[in-house]
Amino acid sequence: MMGNHTTASTFLLWGFSSFPDLQGLLFVMIFFSHVTILAANVCIMVAIKLSHNLHTPMYFFLCGLSFSETCTTMAIIPRMLVDLLSDSKAISLPECATQMFFFFGLGANNCFIMAAMSYDRYTAIHSPLRYKVLMTHKICFQFMMASWMAGFLVSLCIVITVFNLSFCDSNIIEHYFCDISPVVCLACDYTAHHEMAIFVLSAFVLVGSFVFIMMSYVFIVSRVVKMPSAKGKYKAFSTCSSHLTVVCIHYGFAGFVYLRPKDRDSFREDMLMAVTYTVLTPLLNPIVYSLRNKDMQTALRKVLGKTNRFIP
Repeated sequence: MMGNHTTASTFLLWGFSSFPDLQGLLFVMIFFSHVTILAANVCIMVAIKLSHNLHTPMYFFLCGLSFSETCTTMAIIPRMLVDLLSDSKAISLPECATQMFFFFGLGANNCFIMAAMSYDRYTAIHSPLRYKVLMTHKICFQFMMASWMAGFLVSLCIVITVFNLSFCDSNIIEHYFCDISPVVCLACDYTAHHEMAIFVLSAFVLVGSFVFIMMSYVFIVSRVVKMPSAKGKYKAFSTCSSHLTVVCIHYGFAGFVYLRPKDRDSFREDMLMAVTYTVLTPLLNPIVYSLRNKDMQTALRKVLGKTNRFIP
């Protein structure tokens, strides 16, 4: 059904064409950032897999988040790098829909995984004696599967809404990937009903998961302040600090782009902000978790030590 009423079959990703003199520099910076993202997230996943003391729910979710973040960047950055070196920025309608589906499905999955991580921290602090019963491997796996399924279901609804529109105004997308706002602004039958549907779906993911995370932390703080030991308070807060830092970075940038009113004049600003959550945020996440977590630092040193043995 998608695209039956669509007149345009090809789009042009015009994004960085507005900065012709910077495309070489942007390619180098984004390429090395992408390599760093892949290497850092792979190191985290391998470290968690090889370190038996990290086989806990918190690190299970962190491993899932690292994998999802890696996939998210793969949906956007390789195409971005090709376009920076190519004169042709053309992308077919099915390719555009596929890119949007995977990007928003994986992005929503990241939100739901972070919500699951906050519940895990709440359970560990609020019910430490029952923690192993409440957060078994089976339950953690169910949380992870539910995050993936819910994320891609929401993304599918958004993609169906967007690509059932008729694109007859122009075929130039003022962005470096198929983001929602630059695509729907090309439609000639985009109405307030479509806008509301997309907003509700986006808010369900961003606001819904964020409210859940904040509620978890309200209960966590209320529990921690009642602890008699200062050492216990520090340990409890330290286990949550990395997660809370990543939450603030992720939701701050995503909320700014997807939950505020849109107009054509804001596309360039949105595009620059999008660089932060497609390149910078996946780069910061492994750094935050490795710098603020002694167990992860020890595991990473072991992995890097073993890797160095194979390098002559």
